Formats: sequence, C-alpha cells, structure tokens
Amino acid sequence: MWRNSLSFSSKLVSTANPRNYNYAVGSSLFHSQFYSAAASTTSFASDSLKSDPSRALGSSFLNTTSLSAFSASKLKDAVNYYGRCYFELSKARLSLLVVATSGTGYILGSGSAIDFAGLCCTCAGTMMVAASANTLNQVYEINNDALMKRTRNRPLPSGRLTIRHAVTWASCAGIAGTALLAWKANVLAAGLAASNLVLYAFVYTPLKQMHPINTWVGAIVGAIPPLLGWAAAAGEVSLTAMILPAALYFWQIPHFMALAYLCRKDYADGGFKMFSLADASGHRTAMVALRNCLYLLPLGYLAYDWGITSGWFCLEATILALAISGTAMSFCIDRTTKSARGMFRASLLYLPVFMSGLLFHRLPDNKQYQTAQNLLRSLGLSSSSALPLDGTEQVNEQHNVQSRKTGARGPPVAYASVAPFPFLPAPTYVTH
Repeated sequence: MWRNSLSFSSKLVSTANPRNYNYAVGSSLFHSQFYSAAASTTSFASDSLKSDPSRALGSSFLNTTSLSAFSASKLKDAVNYYGRCYFELSKARLSLLVVATSGTGYILGSGSAIDFAGLCCTCAGTMMVAASANTLNQVYEINNDALMKRTRNRPLPSGRLTIRHAVTWASCAGIAGTALLAWKANVLAAGLAASNLVLYAFVYTPLKQMHPINTWVGAIVGAIPPLLGWAAAAGEVSLTAMILPAALYFWQIPHFMALAYLCRKDYADGGFKMFSLADASGHRTAMVALRNCLYLLPLGYLAYDWGITSGWFCLEATILALAISGTAMSFCIDRTTKSARGMFRASLLYLPVFMSGLLFHRLPDNKQYQTAQNLLRSLGLSSSSALPLDGTEQVNEQHNVQSRKTGARGPPVAYASVAPFPFLPAPTYVTH
C-alpha cells in the first residue's frame, strides 16, 4: 500500500521539464530513506523475536512508534510543501484583494441588513475562482515566467509542480467556487465569476503577449468582482452598483502603468507587449496614467448624489483622487523611476482607503432606493414596473411632477455626460 501511494506521488511530480530533475532526485532519495528505515525496523524486530520474545515485543512497539512519528513528520512536510506551492500558484495576496472588492460590493448591495453567512460564502467562492484564474495564467505563461527574474522561482518554471498538477488544481478550484456561488448566492453571481475566469485566463493572458491593449482588458477583469458581490447580495446589477467597479477600472490603469514602467526590462525579457515598452520617453505612459486618475475625481460626488454615501465621502474621495492625480502629474513632469514608484505607492494606498470610505459612509437602503428612483425619473427612464408607492413616495412623486411642470432641473450629475466623463449615461428628459 505504501509503495503504491508513493509511486503515485512520484508520478504526480514527474514531468518532461528538465527543471524537475532536482526535485525528482530529492523525491527518490526520500523514498529510499523511507524504505531503508522501514526495512531496518522490520529486520531488527525479527532478530529480536528469535532471541528474546518479550524484549522483541517492547522493541517492536518502540520502533513502530518511531516509524509513525517519522511518517507524521514527512506528512507535515508534504502538506507545508504543497500548501506553499498552491499559495504561490493562486497568487494569494492578489486573490485576497479580489475577495476584498467582492466583499465590499456585497455589503454595498445588502442595504440595511447584511447576511454574514452569504458574505462568507461569496468571499470563499470568489477566492476559489480567483485562485483558479491565477493558476491558469501561470500555466499559460510558464515559459515567459522562466525568463523573468521576479517570476522564475514560481512553482511551474522552477519545476516544483507539474503542469498537469496545476491544471487539476485550477479546474477543481474554479468548478467548486462557481458551484458555491450558484448554490449559496445566485446564478447571476456565478455567471459573473465564470465569465471573469474565462476573460482573465483565456483572453487577457494571451493578449499580454500580443497587444498592449491587454492592460485595458485586465482593468475590466478587475472591475467585475465588486459587481459579483453586489449581484450576490441584491440579485441584480443596478446603476448604483457601478461606483466601485468604475473606481477599480480607472485605478488599475495608473497602477499597471507605473508597474509596467518600473519593470520594463523584465517584461521585455519575458516577451510581454506592455504599453510602456513602445514608449521610450515614458510621456504617453504618464499621460494615460494621469487621464485615468482624473477620471476618479467625480466618483465621490456620484456616490453622494446617488444616495450611496453621505456627503463626507464626497469630500474624502475627491481629496484622495487629487492626491493620486498629483503623483501622476509628478510622473508626467519628471519621468523617472522615483516618480513612477511614488505613483505606484499612491495607487496601493488609494484603493483600500476608497473602499473603507464607501463602507464607513454608506447610507441605509431606503435612502438609496429613494435617490435611485429620483435619478431614474430625472433621466426619463420608465418606472412602470415599480412597486405601489407608499405615502412618503407619493409625496415625492407629486413633488417630482410639480418640478417637471415648473421646469426645475434634475440632479447636476445628469449634465456630466460629456468629455472627459463619457462613461456616464446621456440625460434624456420628458417634458409635460
């Protein structure tokens, strides 16, 4: 039984990649030492049994205990070894960031009552899907990672795991995560998770070796997890759900532009087509980063205007966006490694502070609902499918009708659908 299980283990880590040779030799030495220890224990017990049966019984017991301790120690080493490999394959720190954005989206979409069991299941499912996507990314880029200094020691290019092992792990994690989201949340959340997995592993990853547009596709991938969380909590995706995804999309551009500028040589060695590689002066890279930092400026106001947060968040988010825009401006003026690193560090600070502010200043669900209804009416969208109005909502409806009759203007945000904010909906008004 032991021999069969160890044989299976050795087959699991064997591969055609010559980098696995050292690990295979180490594995063979471990197996030979294990069998030698087991054989010596058996031989000693047999000789003792012939000379002194009572002594042999005690010695056999002691050696069986030693063998059990030896096996437990090796099992612990194996668990630590594979745990470390799975941690690196999954890019656990990046996956935890994805989970944090998904969890924030879940809380924002929950309104006044948060289902903590549902939140935990959503985070767990998101974590598994993210781990699967990151593993498939490394499977596809194994040859590229072997050429880059910062990635050559990953489990696959270093030969610590086989490609078959990694694909099996990715498949199990992806299927389990999607199934958990479909079971404990809803089909919409599971569909968003599965589509994001496909987009990351089979669209964004190949594009990294084909065209610089991969950065913008990667930004879409990063913007989906908060939508996933919102959908898991609310069962739908509404206009107010777009604040955090928009922040993530625009934040990722300066973040990755700074990273690509700092790691230009590594990316060139790995064969990746990054935007900064075709920009020797760095001017275009800096301008793209600055433009997307400026796109972050209205998000705090939108969150306040749409009733998601209080006015304090509008002030804090604006100051935060101005700060990261300042670092991008510094990078435009002085395109050096130091200024690029400053923008990169500012981007690392921006996202957790922005999400914390959203959670701290968020408003109860009833205020969000009323503001969303007013916003839809100001944009001229149909509300025929709405539920019957209660007394308060009837007063609001009468007030809105009177405002339309007197020619009162809608929310100021409705007029912001011009450059440089083309992502906002174009206003349409119905006059009576």
